[in-house]
Amino acid sequence: MAKLAFSKSALQKEGAQLKRYKQYLPSLDLKRQQLMAERNKAIQMLEDTQERIRQCRQLVEEQLPMMSNEHVDLNGLVTVKQVDLGEENVVGVKLPCIKQIELHCKPYSLLSKPHWVDLCVLQLKEMLELQIRLKVDQHRLDVLQQSVKKVTQRLNLFDKVLIPRAQQNIRKIRIFLSDAERAAVVRAKITKQKRLREVY
Repeated sequence: MAKLAFSKSALQKEGAQLKRYKQYLPSLDLKRQQLMAERNKAIQMLEDTQERIRQCRQLVEEQLPMMSNEHVDLNGLVTVKQVDLGEENVVGVKLPCIKQIELHCKPYSLLSKPHWVDLCVLQLKEMLELQIRLKVDQHRLDVLQQSVKKVTQRLNLFDKVLIPRAQQNIRKIRIFLSDAERAAVVRAKITKQKRLREVY
């Protein structure tokens, strides 16, 4: 930290800094509020995806217990062909988003596979898509958590450190300058009295 100069120019400089800090503080607070709102949305999205995964699992347990039959080969029936991710700019933060999910269903003979494989394929597709969404939602939430933390730290820096320090420096400089002014007046009076004594 630079040593504080006790001069009128230093007072002006500290005043200008304080003004800048106070102007920047509301916009920083607004950004934090917007990021927190976005984080709450991301938490809700993640919870919704987790709930849909739970429902999908429950449906499979109830309607497709035959999936455990090892004689019916379900390996590689549905695979992820391509996931197209994009970026969304939210309050200056780049968040991942899904543009497109392309799944590939391996062709199978309707005569060689049991009738329930059709429903199994639908559930596998849904589960794969939900698993991808879950990863993206989690990453999105992680990015937002970091951003909220960083903005909150900056806000606290301005609100609890920089602004109080600038106010304290202004107070110190003003006290020093007023003391120096008083001392100059006192010296001038003493000098005047000495001159008057010398004359008489």
